[in-house]
Amino acid sequence: MPLFLRQRQQMSKHILSRRSTEPDGPSLSPSRHFHSKLRAPPPIPRHPGRRGRLCSKGRAMGWAARFLTAAAFLAAGLLFAPDALRLGGGSGDGNAATAAAAARLVHLLAFATAWGAGLWVTFVGGIVMFKYLPRHQFGSLQGKMFPAYFTLISVCSAISVAAFAYLHPWKTSSTIERYQLGFLLSALGCNLSNLLVFTPMTVEMMMKRHKMEKDLGIGTEVGYSKNAETAKRSPALAAMNRKFGMIHGLSSLANIMSFGSLAMHSWYLSSKLDL
Repeated sequence: MPLFLRQRQQMSKHILSRRSTEPDGPSLSPSRHFHSKLRAPPPIPRHPGRRGRLCSKGRAMGWAARFLTAAAFLAAGLLFAPDALRLGGGSGDGNAATAAAAARLVHLLAFATAWGAGLWVTFVGGIVMFKYLPRHQFGSLQGKMFPAYFTLISVCSAISVAAFAYLHPWKTSSTIERYQLGFLLSALGCNLSNLLVFTPMTVEMMMKRHKMEKDLGIGTEVGYSKNAETAKRSPALAAMNRKFGMIHGLSSLANIMSFGSLAMHSWYLSSKLDL
């Protein structure tokens, strides 16, 4: 055997003898033995508070961008309707005309937002969600959406009332204009009753009923409900259904009354348009 092969064989035996005395034993291959000596790098520290602040800042910037975009389009509309403000000849008349034009614009935008939101939530969004979502998931989503929805239309109704009252003071307004103010006040009252009274009660009752239904093994069905069938065998669920139905019915009635009042006001607004 050549000399260099004997030296290489002796060196391999020496390495194996040293490796057999180590805790890992000789069963480790050279590559595994090498990697076992390596240490994993320390974990990267995370900052959940900082991450939450970044997410909140990103959402705020997103809403600000949407608002600024809408405001930019609204301001650009003046370029295509330069006589919208209807400025008068004198300084005092010009200021009064500008304020009146601004009040008309604010009233129209607030009314349109409230009426459009009511139309979508009442006749489109709610029906589609109930048809395609599991029933408990649909109820939980409604419980989060309705407070925001009633807050939006309550604020818009209040703005419409304030703008209409500014344009048509009670002492100098006609009978028809007083009726229109009454319709707007009716919509505002129904929305506030839903926001402050009926919706919190409905959401609380719904969560209690969801818990009871989960114990009975129902609530995950889509597009239909097993509640009525199960209530025939569960007196407690039947009693909960009666309470929930009463509160939910009052909330739905107030919502329909608000939508109807705004719809009646839409006839008045259409009679004032000169297209």
